[in-house]
Amino acid sequence: MSERTVAEPGDTDTRWMTRRARWTHIAVGAAAGLAWAGALRAWMAELSGPASSFSWGTFEGVLLPGLLVGAAFGWASGVGPAASVRERRMLRWCAAAPLAFAIAPMLRPGALADFLQEGLGGGAVLVALTAIGGGYALGGGRPLWTRIVCGVLAFGISLAGALLTGPLLRGSALALTTPRGAWLAAFDLALMCTLVVASAIPFRRLSRSSPRRLALAGAHDERE
Repeated sequence: MSERTVAEPGDTDTRWMTRRARWTHIAVGAAAGLAWAGALRAWMAELSGPASSFSWGTFEGVLLPGLLVGAAFGWASGVGPAASVRERRMLRWCAAAPLAFAIAPMLRPGALADFLQEGLGGGAVLVALTAIGGGYALGGGRPLWTRIVCGVLAFGISLAGALLTGPLLRGSALALTTPRGAWLAAFDLALMCTLVVASAIPFRRLSRSSPRRLALAGAHDERE
């Protein structure tokens, strides 16, 4: 007579609490990402000055990517140190989440042509790559020299963007010697540093597990 394995009530409660905690991480991350994207749009409006205008494209090109990136980082923050194979695979996708900031604006009609011909939208690509590179640098583990290179590049690009973007686009109106220009530069640098730190979440070092243990954990996840 074959034996049937009956799940203990405590096991069911633990799984339910784990899932609830993960959804909480995702919700908090999505809210934080939306707030960050809103702050980025405010910085963009200040940078453009009177020429700035809002449309529904703001939601598609800025706010929605921010929400999705935040949700991805929130999910990644809920992954424990002994992650399964599926969770480790998902972390790789979460690490690439900032690319949404570069991809979403390109979905507008004519956006790709503008990017190829005039370079419009290149700033979003640079933001995404800087976030990923900086997150990789702060994540821990891996060859130290690659982390140092990525970290120096990410910080250098963030600092240069904060100091030069305003004066280059609006001249003396946003010069660093003016309170408005200095504030905007500090705002820009704070946004980038926040994004880089958040981008390190999927890159953080996890505990080493044997291949057999990871395979068993992956099989368990698939059954669920």
